[in-house]
Amino acid sequence: MKEDIGGVSVKMEDGIVEKNEKVGYMKKVIIKKKKHYHSSKVKKPISNKALQKLFVSCMETFKGPDTVPSTKHVHKLCHILDNMKPEDVGLSKEIQFFKAENNVKENPRVTYTTIYKCDNFSLCIFFLPTNGVIPLHNHPGMTVFSKLLLGQMHIKSYDWVDPDVSHNLLNQPSQLRLAKLKANKVFTSPCDTSVLYPKSGGNIHEFTAITPCAVLDVIGPPYSKDDDRDCSYYKDHLYTAFPNGEIAELKEENESYAWLEEIEMPENSQMDGIEYLGPQIIET
Repeated sequence: MKEDIGGVSVKMEDGIVEKNEKVGYMKKVIIKKKKHYHSSKVKKPISNKALQKLFVSCMETFKGPDTVPSTKHVHKLCHILDNMKPEDVGLSKEIQFFKAENNVKENPRVTYTTIYKCDNFSLCIFFLPTNGVIPLHNHPGMTVFSKLLLGQMHIKSYDWVDPDVSHNLLNQPSQLRLAKLKANKVFTSPCDTSVLYPKSGGNIHEFTAITPCAVLDVIGPPYSKDDDRDCSYYKDHLYTAFPNGEIAELKEENESYAWLEEIEMPENSQMDGIEYLGPQIIET
């Protein structure tokens, strides 16, 4: 059975959406007008004011590799994202994908779509079914703004402890590194935008969907193997699993630490890319 979920072509596993159907976008009523065969007018792409405002702000904010947005630009971007609604990118909680009964019990696959990408930044939406996971991974040299548009999600994030403190303390072949827990809680939409920086704010994080979710990510600059901004994956171990006297004195009240071990790309990190056909960005 085909269902027009609107705007994005998608192939998802586990029977949520069959091939050539669409996921993630609202139904729209299309009114056809009488065709004028000799008209020279060019049809303009459908745009959205909030999305266009976000794009313009990103153009002003991200200046290329090795730069971190100023506090002024961060506040401006957060303000725009905090006020964005699912409808600004063509989404709706009424779409079948986001309804509670649409659960995937085995091998939930994450899907993503790219709204816009250039050398300085990218705008992407990630669709996570119930129990879908984006494993613990890093964002080398990047500033990332994450806006949960729909759903409920658990986020765990870490920052590295000062490399001079954690370097070679264990002398173990697994190359464990000490990290400080920055967040370990559930977020429910609508909620404020989360921001992570190249060296702070929870640069290493993990998403786990409690209900079907959609997350809008602004990433600057984007991942790039050629520019040494490749993604690495990690497994976290309890701090107490590898006690170390030199580190114990660093533990402060109400702060938690863990050992992170870099691992190969997990199987559940693989995603399906889909075409974005929602409101368009107009480059000026």
